[in-house]
Amino acid sequence: VQLQASGGGSVQPGGSLRLSCAVSRAGLGDNTIGWFRQRPGREREGVACIDSNDGTTYIADSVKGRFTISRDNAENTIYLQMNSLKREDTAIYYCAATSLRRVTIEPDEYEYWGQGTQVTVSS
Repeated sequence: VQLQASGGGSVQPGGSLRLSCAVSRAGLGDNTIGWFRQRPGREREGVACIDSNDGTTYIADSVKGRFTISRDNAENTIYLQMNSLKREDTAIYYCAATSLRRVTIEPDEYEYWGQGTQVTVSS
């Protein structure tokens, strides 16, 4: 399974960004895809995930109400829409895939990782 994250950049507080995760065709069908982030000086943490089979989603409490995750199966892409961004959302964001067919944002349960994309929120 191959994954490639994109869409990061610099934005002011309160702004929005949409991250994209392009997933190889084989990976999207039977896997749960998650978004994670690693903030400076902190461990990697789960942000959101989506079960590619039935569309079930899970959003971490830290971003609930501001971030949403969605999929476009035709494009083999998972999106992370980030609204009302805060300075503390500054991080490298990664997408990953797990063969576990349930929602989870536990990094250790993910087998395949893409490269990260930097998101910087500052004025």
